[in-house]
Amino acid sequence: MGTFTPSDNAKPYSGKPGTPQFEKEIRIEVILPTYLSNKVISAMKKAHPYEEVAYYLISLENENQEVGAGMIGTMPKPMDSGEFLDYLKEKMNLRIIKHTTMISGKITKVAVCGGAGVFLLPDAKRAGADVFVTSDVKYHEFFDAEDQLILCDIGHYESEIFTKELLGELLSQNFPNIAVYLTKVVTNPTSYR
Repeated sequence: MGTFTPSDNAKPYSGKPGTPQFEKEIRIEVILPTYLSNKVISAMKKAHPYEEVAYYLISLENENQEVGAGMIGTMPKPMDSGEFLDYLKEKMNLRIIKHTTMISGKITKVAVCGGAGVFLLPDAKRAGADVFVTSDVKYHEFFDAEDQLILCDIGHYESEIFTKELLGELLSQNFPNIAVYLTKVVTNPTSYR
Protein backbone atom coordinates (compact mmCIF):
# COMPACT_ATOMS: atom_id res chain seq x y z
CA MET A 1 0.00 0.00 0.00
CA GLY A 2 1.43 3.36 -1.04
CA THR A 3 0.70 6.62 0.79
CA PHE A 4 1.14 10.19 -0.34
CA THR A 5 -0.28 13.62 0.33
CA PRO A 6 -0.54 15.79 -2.79
CA SER A 7 0.58 19.38 -2.29
CA ASP A 8 -1.98 22.19 -2.52
CA ASN A 9 -0.70 23.05 -6.03
CA ALA A 10 -0.79 19.44 -7.28
CA LYS A 11 -3.17 18.03 -9.83
CA PRO A 12 -2.96 14.40 -8.69
CA TYR A 13 -3.95 11.44 -10.83
CA SER A 14 -5.90 10.23 -7.81
CA GLY A 15 -6.74 11.87 -4.46
CA LYS A 16 -7.19 15.51 -3.44
CA PRO A 17 -4.55 18.17 -2.69
CA GLY A 18 -3.72 18.37 1.03
CA THR A 19 -5.46 15.06 1.83
CA PRO A 20 -3.53 11.85 2.62
CA GLN A 21 -4.15 9.26 -0.07
CA PHE A 22 -3.74 5.46 0.13
CA GLU A 23 -3.28 3.46 -3.07
CA LYS A 24 -2.60 -0.18 -3.82
CA GLU A 25 0.76 -0.47 -5.54
CA ILE A 26 2.29 -3.07 -7.78
CA ARG A 27 5.97 -3.82 -7.42
CA ILE A 28 7.78 -4.72 -10.64
CA GLU A 29 11.29 -6.16 -10.68
CA VAL A 30 13.32 -6.12 -13.87
CA ILE A 31 16.79 -7.41 -14.67
CA LEU A 32 18.57 -5.29 -17.25
CA PRO A 33 22.11 -4.58 -18.41
CA THR A 34 23.66 -1.54 -16.69
CA TYR A 35 24.14 0.36 -19.94
CA LEU A 36 20.32 0.47 -20.42
CA SER A 37 19.56 1.93 -16.97
CA ASN A 38 19.07 5.54 -18.11
CA LYS A 39 16.79 4.55 -21.00
CA VAL A 40 14.66 2.29 -18.80
CA ILE A 41 14.32 4.91 -16.03
CA SER A 42 13.42 7.58 -18.59
CA ALA A 43 10.74 5.35 -20.18
CA MET A 44 9.36 4.46 -16.74
CA LYS A 45 9.07 8.12 -15.69
CA LYS A 46 7.39 9.00 -18.97
CA ALA A 47 4.79 6.22 -18.58
CA HIS A 48 4.16 6.63 -14.84
CA PRO A 49 0.96 8.51 -13.89
CA TYR A 50 2.36 10.21 -10.73
CA GLU A 51 4.68 13.20 -10.55
CA GLU A 52 7.23 11.17 -8.63
CA VAL A 53 8.19 7.56 -9.28
CA ALA A 54 9.47 5.32 -6.50
CA TYR A 55 12.25 3.08 -7.80
CA TYR A 56 15.65 1.76 -6.85
CA LEU A 57 18.44 -0.02 -8.68
CA ILE A 58 20.35 -2.97 -7.23
CA SER A 59 23.54 -4.07 -8.89
CA LEU A 60 23.77 -7.85 -9.31
CA GLU A 61 27.20 -9.17 -8.48
CA ASN A 62 26.66 -12.80 -9.44
CA GLU A 63 28.60 -14.04 -12.45
CA ASN A 64 26.89 -14.89 -15.70
CA GLN A 65 27.18 -18.67 -15.96
CA GLU A 66 26.86 -18.58 -19.75
CA VAL A 67 29.68 -16.13 -20.46
CA GLY A 68 33.30 -16.07 -19.42
CA ALA A 69 36.82 -15.44 -20.62
CA GLY A 70 38.59 -18.14 -22.56
CA MET A 71 37.61 -21.40 -24.19
CA ILE A 72 38.73 -25.02 -24.27
CA GLY A 73 38.52 -27.21 -27.31
CA THR A 74 39.74 -30.53 -28.66
CA MET A 75 42.03 -30.81 -31.68
CA PRO A 76 40.58 -32.66 -34.71
CA LYS A 77 43.60 -34.95 -34.57
CA PRO A 78 46.23 -35.24 -31.82
CA MET A 79 49.64 -33.66 -32.57
CA ASP A 80 53.01 -33.82 -30.88
CA SER A 81 54.21 -30.62 -29.19
CA GLY A 82 56.47 -29.38 -31.97
CA GLU A 83 53.86 -30.07 -34.64
CA PHE A 84 51.26 -28.17 -32.59
CA LEU A 85 53.49 -25.11 -32.13
CA ASP A 86 54.16 -25.02 -35.89
CA TYR A 87 50.42 -25.33 -36.50
CA LEU A 88 49.75 -22.48 -34.03
CA LYS A 89 52.34 -20.26 -35.74
CA GLU A 90 50.76 -20.90 -39.12
CA LYS A 91 47.13 -20.42 -38.04
CA MET A 92 47.80 -17.29 -35.97
CA ASN A 93 50.33 -15.85 -38.45
CA LEU A 94 53.10 -15.71 -35.84
CA ARG A 95 56.81 -15.20 -36.21
CA ILE A 96 57.63 -16.46 -32.71
CA ILE A 97 55.99 -18.15 -29.73
CA LYS A 98 57.30 -17.80 -26.18
CA HIS A 99 56.47 -21.04 -24.33
CA THR A 100 57.31 -23.36 -21.47
CA THR A 101 59.06 -26.72 -21.80
CA MET A 102 57.50 -29.14 -24.25
CA ILE A 103 55.48 -31.93 -22.67
CA SER A 104 55.60 -35.53 -23.74
CA GLY A 105 52.54 -37.10 -25.28
CA LYS A 106 50.09 -35.78 -27.82
CA ILE A 107 48.34 -32.42 -27.77
CA THR A 108 44.59 -32.98 -27.83
CA LYS A 109 42.98 -30.43 -25.48
CA VAL A 110 43.78 -26.73 -26.02
CA ALA A 111 42.77 -23.79 -23.79
CA VAL A 112 42.84 -20.26 -25.22
CA CYS A 113 42.26 -16.74 -23.92
CA GLY A 114 42.91 -13.66 -26.03
CA GLY A 115 44.75 -10.81 -24.35
CA ALA A 116 46.19 -11.09 -20.86
CA GLY A 117 44.63 -14.39 -19.82
CA VAL A 118 47.19 -16.04 -17.56
CA PHE A 119 44.74 -15.65 -14.65
CA LEU A 120 42.92 -18.63 -16.25
CA LEU A 121 45.97 -20.91 -16.01
CA PRO A 122 44.61 -22.79 -12.93
CA ASP A 123 41.34 -23.37 -14.82
CA ALA A 124 43.21 -24.66 -17.89
CA LYS A 125 45.19 -27.07 -15.72
CA ARG A 126 42.06 -28.26 -13.85
CA ALA A 127 40.33 -28.88 -17.19
CA GLY A 128 43.20 -31.10 -18.30
CA ALA A 129 44.39 -28.87 -21.16
CA ASP A 130 47.63 -29.93 -22.81
CA VAL A 131 48.32 -26.36 -24.01
CA PHE A 132 47.18 -22.92 -22.87
CA VAL A 133 47.52 -20.15 -25.48
CA THR A 134 47.32 -16.56 -24.22
CA SER A 135 49.54 -13.47 -23.89
CA ASP A 136 51.24 -11.05 -21.50
CA VAL A 137 52.68 -13.86 -19.38
CA LYS A 138 55.25 -12.57 -16.89
CA TYR A 139 58.52 -14.45 -16.36
CA HIS A 140 57.58 -16.05 -13.03
CA GLU A 141 54.10 -16.95 -14.25
CA PHE A 142 55.64 -19.43 -16.69
CA PHE A 143 56.74 -21.49 -13.64
CA ASP A 144 53.06 -21.81 -12.64
CA ALA A 145 52.50 -24.19 -15.56
CA GLU A 146 54.43 -26.72 -13.42
CA ASP A 147 55.11 -28.92 -16.47
CA GLN A 148 51.42 -29.91 -16.51
CA LEU A 149 50.85 -28.18 -19.85
CA ILE A 150 52.61 -25.98 -22.38
CA LEU A 151 51.96 -22.32 -21.63
CA CYS A 152 52.23 -20.25 -24.83
CA ASP A 153 52.52 -16.45 -24.94
CA ILE A 154 51.82 -15.43 -28.54
CA GLY A 155 51.60 -11.66 -27.96
CA HIS A 156 48.66 -9.50 -26.93
CA TYR A 157 47.90 -8.02 -30.36
CA GLU A 158 48.48 -11.36 -32.05
CA SER A 159 46.05 -13.12 -29.70
CA GLU A 160 43.24 -10.66 -30.52
CA ILE A 161 43.83 -9.75 -34.18
CA PHE A 162 41.25 -12.15 -35.60
CA THR A 163 38.51 -10.79 -33.33
CA LYS A 164 37.77 -8.07 -35.89
CA GLU A 165 36.82 -10.71 -38.49
CA LEU A 166 34.48 -12.39 -36.00
CA LEU A 167 32.87 -9.07 -35.05
CA GLY A 168 32.64 -8.03 -38.70
CA GLU A 169 30.86 -11.29 -39.57
CA LEU A 170 28.50 -10.92 -36.60
CA LEU A 171 27.65 -7.32 -37.54
CA SER A 172 27.10 -8.24 -41.20
CA GLN A 173 24.74 -11.09 -40.26
CA ASN A 174 22.71 -8.99 -37.81
CA PHE A 175 22.69 -5.74 -39.81
CA PRO A 176 22.62 -6.79 -43.49
CA ASN A 177 21.71 -3.25 -44.67
CA ILE A 178 24.86 -1.72 -43.20
CA ALA A 179 28.22 -2.00 -44.94
CA VAL A 180 30.94 -3.30 -42.62
CA TYR A 181 34.55 -2.42 -43.38
CA LEU A 182 37.45 -3.94 -41.45
CA THR A 183 40.42 -1.70 -40.83
CA LYS A 184 43.78 -2.59 -42.31
CA VAL A 185 45.55 -0.31 -39.81
CA VAL A 186 48.00 -2.21 -37.59
CA THR A 187 47.96 -0.82 -34.05
CA ASN A 188 50.46 -3.27 -32.59
CA PRO A 189 53.04 -1.21 -30.65
CA THR A 190 55.56 -4.09 -30.57
CA SER A 191 57.86 -5.44 -33.28
CA TYR A 192 60.04 -8.55 -33.54
CA ARG A 193 63.37 -8.93 -35.33
